[in-house]
Amino acid sequence: MLPALAVLAAALCFATTGTAQALAGVDASPLAVGAARIVVGGGILGLIALSRARSSRPRRAPSRGSTAVLVGIAAVGVLAYQPLFFLGTRENGVAIGTVVALGSAPIATGIVDAIRSRRLPSGRWMLATAIALTGVVLVSGVTGGGVALAPGGLFASAGAGMSYALYTVCGKALIERGWDSTRVMGTVFGVAAVASVPVLLTAGTSWLLTPNGLALALWLGIVTTAVAYLLFGWGLARLTAVTVSTLTLAEPLGATLLGLLVLHEQLTPVSAIGLALIAAGLAVVSAPSRRREGVPDATTPA
Repeated sequence: MLPALAVLAAALCFATTGTAQALAGVDASPLAVGAARIVVGGGILGLIALSRARSSRPRRAPSRGSTAVLVGIAAVGVLAYQPLFFLGTRENGVAIGTVVALGSAPIATGIVDAIRSRRLPSGRWMLATAIALTGVVLVSGVTGGGVALAPGGLFASAGAGMSYALYTVCGKALIERGWDSTRVMGTVFGVAAVASVPVLLTAGTSWLLTPNGLALALWLGIVTTAVAYLLFGWGLARLTAVTVSTLTLAEPLGATLLGLLVLHEQLTPVSAIGLALIAAGLAVVSAPSRRREGVPDATTPA
C-alpha cells in the first residue's frame, strides 16, 4: 500500500495547482506559469539528481545512446504536457479539456506500456480505470449534449494525455534499467527545466517580481513538481506504469475537495457521485494483490 499512497500523495500535490493559481491572482499567461513551475521544480530535481549521480550506479549498463533517447522522450513529454493541456482547455473549455486530458492519460499509458512490455494490462486495472474515469466525467459536469467541440482542442487534450504517458513509461523503463527513481525524475525534469528557461523569458517574467507571483512559482515548483514527482517516482519504481497512471486520477478528486473547502464552490449531487466513483476506482486499483508489481527489488514488500 505504501507505493500507492505515495502516488496518491503526489496526485494531491498536483491537485493544489488550480487553487494556488486562483488564490494568487497573478497577471500571467498559463504558458508563463507552467514554464516557471518546470524551471523551479525541475531545477530542484535536477540538482538532487546531480548529487546522487555518483552514488547511484545502475545494476546494468545499458548503452548511453538508448538511455539518452529515453531521457529525451520523457523530457519532451514533460515539456509538451502543459501547453497542450492549456490549448485544449482554451479551445473546448476547462471541463471538457480536463476530462479529455486526464481521461486519455491512463488509456494512453496502457497502450504505450503494452507496446513496450508486450503485455496487456490486468482486468482489475481496466475495471478500476473505467470506474474512476466515469467519476472524472461526472465531477467535471460534462454530462450534457449539444456542445460544439473544436477538433484541434480535442487533439491537444489527447496529446497532453499522450505526453503524460511518454514520461511515465520512459521513466519506468529507466528505473527498470537500474536507475534510482529520484535520479530518473531529476534527470528528466532537469533537462525539461533547462529547455523551459527560454520559454519563460519569452512568455514574460514581470509577474515573478510580485509577492504573489513569487509565492505561486515557489509553491508550484517545490510542492506540485519537486515533492510531487519525488513521491511519484518512488511509487513508479514499485508499481506498474498503468497502475500509477490510474492512481493519479485522484487529482480531480483532490482539486474538487479543495474547491469546496478553500474556494467555497458548490458540489452538485452528480459531482458527489463522481467523487465516490473516483474513490472506488482508486480503492480497487490500489488494493494489495498476491502478485507484486514493478521491478524485482529486495526492499519492496510482497
